[in-house]
Amino acid sequence: MPLAVYILGLSVFALGTSEFMLSGLLPPIADDMNVSIPQAGLLISAFAIGMVVGAPLLAVATLRLPRRTTLIALISVFGLGQVAGALAPTYEVLFASRVVSALACAGFWAVGAAVAIAMVPVNQRARAMAVMIGGLSIANVLGVPMGAFLGEHLGWRSAFWAVGVASAVALVGVVTRIPYIPLPEKKPQLRQELAIYRDRQVWLAIVITALAAGGVFCAFSYLAPLLTDVAGLGSGWVPWILGLFGVGALIGTTIGGRVADAHLFGVLLSGITASTVFLAALALFASSQVAVVALAFLLGLSAFFTAPALNARMFNVAGAAPTLAGATTTAAFNLGNTSGPWLGGTVIDADFGFASTAWAGAAMTLLALAAVAVALRLQRGGDGGGLVRSRLIAKGGAARGERTAPVAGTAECAAGSPTQP
Repeated sequence: MPLAVYILGLSVFALGTSEFMLSGLLPPIADDMNVSIPQAGLLISAFAIGMVVGAPLLAVATLRLPRRTTLIALISVFGLGQVAGALAPTYEVLFASRVVSALACAGFWAVGAAVAIAMVPVNQRARAMAVMIGGLSIANVLGVPMGAFLGEHLGWRSAFWAVGVASAVALVGVVTRIPYIPLPEKKPQLRQELAIYRDRQVWLAIVITALAAGGVFCAFSYLAPLLTDVAGLGSGWVPWILGLFGVGALIGTTIGGRVADAHLFGVLLSGITASTVFLAALALFASSQVAVVALAFLLGLSAFFTAPALNARMFNVAGAAPTLAGATTTAAFNLGNTSGPWLGGTVIDADFGFASTAWAGAAMTLLALAAVAVALRLQRGGDGGGLVRSRLIAKGGAARGERTAPVAGTAECAAGSPTQP
């Protein structure tokens, strides 16, 4: 595995830490900026909105730009966004810095994934992507708790400075270690790729991903005040419990990644069901310190156990769009990361209490389960997704006089073994 792939993983560690660290910094940010906890929670949504908008737009906008130059520019903008956040004099400036950082983050994800795959043989692509995703998992294990620890002892701005430093280290690595990646000879046909959005299974995959992610982050975004104000734990416990969520996420990603290819719908149904149960339990036992600690770990486990299957499902049904499939997945996850904290803030503003965020999250995951059931029923009925994809591939093959193989997710392959995206 080239060292450059690990440099991309280090970069993702900085990106992921910035994206999720606010869950442990909401109380001090709210106090310093003279806003409510729900208003501070909108900073999480701001980042997610930037990811939703930025992933597809920057994936398309940077198609014809040199990959290495694009990565350098994006990680630089991201680092400057962290500095702007650390120096922000007002809530509005902090909010704007989160949006700008998110746009750069989304673009780096889209371009970085393409670069990682381009640098390795075909039989090592999954490994290369695992290194990048591993950076995100480690961010949940180490980066997010460290951000909360710094916020507790040195003020919340110190966490932004720390991510800025990590971004600078990543920038040096990108400049010195990422090789020149030539642009593909055949330019992607955007009109052809956009055709995937006529497939209802693509839209079901987006809905499932957004609801499954949003349900968990509806509660996770307000976990710090729930731990301190409802469970009665000291603020010093928050970094450790966030780290426990990250440990669960790392374990869940490892297990889910091993079984999702063979049992995709089984992973979706069992993982989202488990998240629903854990969220309901968190709402019921929010005042129990032992219960909330255990449930923080279990929620990380169930949420990230499901994540590989959510990614694989999108690539199965949107495989005709190599440019937009990954960007659509990123946008769908962050659509959930936007709606979840917003819904959580809404129920808090309605005076239902911090524990109510878990009930709201459970409602979202229940809807995700319903959408999975619809997708599974359609697949068993012969519409496994990728119908537009199969028609486009067949059309291209016919034009070249080729015989095309069945596409994973279509009726022809529905009864066969799963195909890796």
